[in-house]
Amino acid sequence: MSNQLADSDLVSGVPRRRIVLASMVGTTIEFYDFYIYATAAVSVFPHLFFPKGDSTTALLASLATFGLAFVARPVGSVLFGHFGDRVGRKATLVGSLLLMGIATFAIGLLPTYAQVGLFAPALLAILRFSQGLALGGEWSGAALLATETAKPGKRGWAAMWPQLGAPFGFFLANGLFLLLIIWLGHSNVKPDLDGSFLTWGWRIPFLLSSVMVAIGLYVRLRIAETPVFQRAVERGEKVKTPVAEVFRSSWRQLILGTFVMLATYTIFYVVTTWVLSYGTGRRPPDGKGLGFAYIDFLQLQLIAVLFFAATLPLSGLLSDRFGRRKPLLVITAGIMGFGALFGPMLGSGNTSHGTMLLFLIIGMTLMGFTFGPMSAVLPELFPTNVRYTGSGISYNVASILGAAVAPFIATWLATTYGVGWVGLYLFIAALLSFIAILLMRETKDESLDAVVGPDVIL
Repeated sequence: MSNQLADSDLVSGVPRRRIVLASMVGTTIEFYDFYIYATAAVSVFPHLFFPKGDSTTALLASLATFGLAFVARPVGSVLFGHFGDRVGRKATLVGSLLLMGIATFAIGLLPTYAQVGLFAPALLAILRFSQGLALGGEWSGAALLATETAKPGKRGWAAMWPQLGAPFGFFLANGLFLLLIIWLGHSNVKPDLDGSFLTWGWRIPFLLSSVMVAIGLYVRLRIAETPVFQRAVERGEKVKTPVAEVFRSSWRQLILGTFVMLATYTIFYVVTTWVLSYGTGRRPPDGKGLGFAYIDFLQLQLIAVLFFAATLPLSGLLSDRFGRRKPLLVITAGIMGFGALFGPMLGSGNTSHGTMLLFLIIGMTLMGFTFGPMSAVLPELFPTNVRYTGSGISYNVASILGAAVAPFIATWLATTYGVGWVGLYLFIAALLSFIAILLMRETKDESLDAVVGPDVIL
C-alpha cells in the first residue's frame, strides 16, 4: 500500500509536489513582474517617463503603455504556444520565464524622460511589450503543467495552484512598494521628483526580479515533461503549425474560451489598476478621485488580496465537486451584481476607508472564485496537440478585451460620466461571459489525451 501511495505521488519519476511548486513559483514570479509595472504605471511613470502637462493625460498615457503588454500577450501565446505544442511544455516555460525576467530587470535600469527625452517612453514601451510576450506564453504552460499531471478527478484542484501565483505576485509587488514608500517617505499627493523614491527607490522592485527568476529557473529545470505530451509525441500526433491547426479545427473553442474569460479579466483590472488611480486621485474640485493617501490605499489592497488567495482553493474544490459551469454561472452573476455597487460605494466622493475595504474585498473574493477554475476550463476545451496554443490564445485575447482597455476605459468613464458607469461597464463584460458559460458544455470529465477537440458547445 505504501508503495502504491508513493507511486501515485510521482509523475514520470518526479514528485507531484515539485510539479505543483514549479507551476506556482513560475506564475508568482511572472505576475510579480507584471504587477510591479501596473503599480508603477500609476505612481511612477506618469511623473518620470512622460512629458509634463495635464496630470490626467500623463496618467492615461502611462496606462496606455500598461495596456500595450496585453496586445503583446496573444502574440506571445502564438510564439510560445508553437514551441509548447511542438517542443514541449518544460522547455517553453523556461524560455518565457527568462524573457520576463530580462525585460523586468531592464525596466529598472531605464533612463527617464528628463534624461533622454522621448527615448525613455519608447524604451519603456518596448520592454512592456516584451513582458506581455512572456506572460502570453507563461500562463497556458503553467496551466498545462498542472492539468496534464493531475490525478483523475482532481484537475480543478491541481489547476488551482498556478492560479495562486496571481495573488502571491500581487502581494509581493504591492507589499514591496508599500515598504519602499514608508521607508523613503514618498507622497502621491505631493510627489517629490527629487526625492529618494522617484529618484532611485522605484527601481528596486524591478531589479530584485532577477533573484526571483533565478529561483524559478532552478525549480523548473528539475521537472519532467508532462506524460500527456509525451504520449502525444509517441503516437506521432504533433502538428507542424499549431496556430493554423487550432484556427482550423478549434475556432469555436477559441471564441468560447475568450468570452468565458472576459469577466475575470475585467473585474481584476478594474478593482486593482483602475481603482488605485481613482482612489488615490485628487478630490473635487481639483480632481475626480477619492483622495486616499497612496500608502493607505496599498494597505487596503494588500488586505483584500488575501481574500483573493483564500478563495482560490475553494474554487478548485467546487469545480471538482460540481463541475466547471455551475459555479462559474453563479459567480459571474455575482460579478454582474457587483457592478451595481460602484455608484453607491464609490460615487459620493466621501468614501470611507471601511467602505473602500469592503468594496475591494467583495471584488477580490469574486475574482478568486472566477479565476480559480480557468486554468482547468481553458485547457479542457482543446485537444492535446494544440492545447498550449489554443488555451493561450483564448486567455490572452480575453486580456485585450477585458484587461488592456479596462483601466483606460474605466478612467475615461469615471472622469466623463461618473463612477457608476464603470460598474455598468463591468456588468456588460460579465453578461457576455455569462452567456458564453451558458453555451459551454461541461468539460470536467473530458479526456486530456484526446487529439480531436471536444464538442464544447451545447
